[in-house]
Amino acid sequence: MGTRKCFSCGLTNFQDAATCKRCGASLLAEDGFGTEPSEATEEKPKRSLRNRISWICGMTATILLIVYISLRLTSDYPGFEQRQAIERAIGVIETRGFSREGFVLKYLATFRTSDNWWNIQTGHKEAYAATNFPFEVVTLYPEFFNVATDDTERASILLHETKHMLGSGEEGALRATWVEKEKLGWTADIYSQTKVWENTRDLTRTYAPELIVCDQSSPGGCGK
Repeated sequence: MGTRKCFSCGLTNFQDAATCKRCGASLLAEDGFGTEPSEATEEKPKRSLRNRISWICGMTATILLIVYISLRLTSDYPGFEQRQAIERAIGVIETRGFSREGFVLKYLATFRTSDNWWNIQTGHKEAYAATNFPFEVVTLYPEFFNVATDDTERASILLHETKHMLGSGEEGALRATWVEKEKLGWTADIYSQTKVWENTRDLTRTYAPELIVCDQSSPGGCGK
């Protein structure tokens, strides 16, 4: 025995059925027995521009979330002593009046102590820290904990990274950190002989040479 498909609900009925067993729709067409529905059948409405934009935004957010999670899963979380060092450095930033930077570091930053897949793929120069913008994942390398002489120097490194977290490139981050170093308490009379100071000064001289003031009579030379 043949069959006849209902074009309303899709159920397959017996050949001699006049109405659909599921939805009750007629299985007889005007021009004969079980023909296809006419072209007058209502077309599906097209997706609106608003729905398309919502779909794009949703997919973008999903992709960003997946990338963010992968950055965390492929890197190491700071240990107890490392977390305490980070918190003390953030405390220096807050007490020195950098409230916005302190907020970003306390509530938006995710701190790691080893390279994630992104850092491994892109590579990086010798650094104390690196930031994955716009995911606000801050990688702190061993030098951040071992080479920086105290919490103020670690604060200067984190201040530099907040500029990246807020969208600045390397030149902008170096300029801002060098200009604001005295407000932070990171001054030449105390730190001009440290490795962090020398490295930052040399990089700043490369990107913004007009900010470096040389005084050959002082112990630090070009250190201000």
